[in-house]
Amino acid sequence: MTIRPLFAALAVLALAGCAADPAPNEQLRLTEQALEQAKAVGAKADDLAELKQAESKLAQALADMAEESFKDARMQAEQAELDARLAEARVLTQKSQEQLNVLNTRISRLRKQLAEAQ
Repeated sequence: MTIRPLFAALAVLALAGCAADPAPNEQLRLTEQALEQAKAVGAKADDLAELKQAESKLAQALADMAEESFKDARMQAEQAELDARLAEARVLTQKSQEQLNVLNTRISRLRKQLAEAQ
């Protein structure tokens, strides 16, 4: 039964590969960029729980980086990026809804004026 030692060797190599997670520097950069973008469109941590969560998760990712827990840092940074993008989407959706409401009000006013003019 030489297959069993082969599988054991492969399992050891696979675990060794997992232990060598690289530092998620690129993911941290993307996360910080997503946070900046969300804030640029008007997202505020005081108003949006998602942005507050994103900032908290980024802080945890940076702490994990300092402890060289790169896998945990990557996961926290990825979650923070998604939270920041969700906050941005919520702000943009709210702004679009406000613009739609203004346009609908104008259309109603114009229809009323047209009806009165006839």
